[in-house]
Amino acid sequence: MTDQAHMRRAIELAARGRGTTSPNPVVGCVVLDAAGQVVGEGFHVYAGGPHAEVVALRAAGERARGGTAYVTLEPCDHTGRTGPCALALLEAGIARVVVAVSDPNPAAAGGADRLTRHGVAVTTGVLAAEAERGNAEWLTSVRLGRPHVTWKYAATLDGRSAAADGTSQWITSPESRADVHRLRGEADAIIAGIGTVLADDPRLTVRRPPGDGAPADGPGPPAGRTGTDARPPGDGAPAPRPLLRVVVDSDARTPLTARVLDGPAPTLVAVAADADADALASRAEVVRLARRPYGIDLAGLLAELHRRQIVGVLLEGGPTLAGSFLKEGLIDRVVGYLAPALLGEGAAALGPAGAATIAETHRLEFEDVTPTGPDLRLTARPVPLKEL
Repeated sequence: MTDQAHMRRAIELAARGRGTTSPNPVVGCVVLDAAGQVVGEGFHVYAGGPHAEVVALRAAGERARGGTAYVTLEPCDHTGRTGPCALALLEAGIARVVVAVSDPNPAAAGGADRLTRHGVAVTTGVLAAEAERGNAEWLTSVRLGRPHVTWKYAATLDGRSAAADGTSQWITSPESRADVHRLRGEADAIIAGIGTVLADDPRLTVRRPPGDGAPADGPGPPAGRTGTDARPPGDGAPAPRPLLRVVVDSDARTPLTARVLDGPAPTLVAVAADADADALASRAEVVRLARRPYGIDLAGLLAELHRRQIVGVLLEGGPTLAGSFLKEGLIDRVVGYLAPALLGEGAAALGPAGAATIAETHRLEFEDVTPTGPDLRLTARPVPLKEL
């Protein structure tokens, strides 16, 4: 097998940690013996637990000596809750290390240099683009100093998120709704606007709705979160932190009876600095941010979430809030669920987003198109300006 084939397997392993490793990255590792046979595999399961390299080396044992390790992220060279992975690779006698993505975190980077200084052959950049997509949330957090933002929406083929009378349940299928809970289970926080709270009174939790028609073995939350946003510890892993629910509510209009204020998951309500939020503060944590023409300072909100070690957020609407995020250049990925239906009128899935002319269009490139029941799930990311 080639370097690319082994690295692709490491990327597949890394994906198993989605939803349980935050605020750490997802990482996968494959270890070959000196003859080129796979003798160990591993992935990072939870923050504070053994890193992918350590798991794979334990599985390989003495067979790792003189072998090759394929790692999706540069082995760390610092001691945190665990020891340096670069040192673990050296002690195991690994002769060659193949890396997909260099570590952008200055506190942990340097593993490749240490390995090279000790005579280990190091190759970098193998399937870097694929590995970056799989670790986009953590890489965005480190590089930009804010959480990675995925905007999720559901719409008809003509782009309507609700009918003319305001009804919107259900545009998409049970399979699509179950898949949304998988997305929620992979995120650290969900962001919704006050319009969504007033119109739909959502809980914004991770669950599979009873009787939704989804097959028992169909898509659902990852192992990291269940219907109560937590899981019992298993294999020594602690239960992950509960999903944070965030309501963007400039004027503190969230009703004290709103379901988003109930339940086991914590809620943060972001209001304008001059809003009267004293009553709301009795039911939820309130953070005050500068008022902007479109509501509140969204970049300031993301900075606050970054301070709380929130790595990836799921933006669930509505159209006005999504348009504001897009206008500010704060959306990193779009996941759209399109139903094979037409309305012809009603609310659009996206509100004003600062594109008055075709030249100002927010261009995207598709990453994936997948059926979810009768619907299509479209995944795309903004095209960097330098690529236009």
